[in-house]
Amino acid sequence: MGITKFDKFNKRQNKISLVAKAFAHPARVAILQQLLKLNTCVCGDLVHEIGLAQATVSQHLKELKNIGLIKGTIEGTSVCYCIDDKNWTEFKQLFILFFDEYDNSNVQCC
Repeated sequence: MGITKFDKFNKRQNKISLVAKAFAHPARVAILQQLLKLNTCVCGDLVHEIGLAQATVSQHLKELKNIGLIKGTIEGTSVCYCIDDKNWTEFKQLFILFFDEYDNSNVQCC
C-alpha cells in the first residue's frame, strides 16, 4: 500500500496498521520481549541477547522508537531504551478494541 493511500482510511485503521507493521518482524518482537522481560532501560545489551549485528538491532530499535513503542535516552556514548508506557498502553487498548469487534456468538460461517 503506497503512502498516498492512507487518506482513504480512518485514523484508527491507519494507526492499527502502523503498529502492526512494527510487530511484523520477529527481531522487533524479540527486542520488545527482551525489554518487557527486563522491565528497565537497556543500554547495549540487546545485541548479545538478540543475536544480530549491532547495525541490524539499531535499525529495528529506530523503527520501534519511530512508532512510539519504545523510547530512548542518550547517556554519554550509549543510548538506553525502554518501553514507552503511555504509548504501549494506548496501542494495547487499540488492539483490544479491534479484536473485541469480533462477536462469534452468532457466527454462521463456512
